[in-house]
Amino acid sequence: MNYEHIQHPIPPVCDENAKIMILGSFPSVKSREEGFFYGHKQNRFWRVLAAICQEEVPQTVNDKKAILLQHHIALWDVIASCDIAGSSDSSITNVVPNDIAAIIANSKIEAVYTNGKTADKLYCRYIAPKIGMPSVCLPSTSPANAAWSFERLLTEWSAALSQYL
Repeated sequence: MNYEHIQHPIPPVCDENAKIMILGSFPSVKSREEGFFYGHKQNRFWRVLAAICQEEVPQTVNDKKAILLQHHIALWDVIASCDIAGSSDSSITNVVPNDIAAIIANSKIEAVYTNGKTADKLYCRYIAPKIGMPSVCLPSTSPANAAWSFERLLTEWSAALSQYL
């Protein structure tokens, strides 16, 4: 495996009205190329979120930011920098976490959701002990999580987020 040390290239999406935060682990190669979260066409994040929010699936970065902010959702990743091979979460080493506490302190965030087990494990290890806010682990929207159909993801994510959206 070819490892690279990479700094997270995408700023968080958040404003003072955010009620929930959704955290991934680290942007995929495709997301880093596109300069925004969940850039891989087969990742189901934007389809799931749009369905829950009863919106059209956003196509542009500005549309994606708008749907998040309109529905009081903050979006970022747990990792600020790491060594990673391609897009493989299982290859992540030498983690430096993002300053999630600063975002939570400047918003109305009441709940943290993680997109997948890796993000949750990293959040529980590096962030939760500092801020005292537990996370709810949602099934990953990644195409690598083929065991979960779109419909099954939608059901699980809807049930988890419904009290806030």
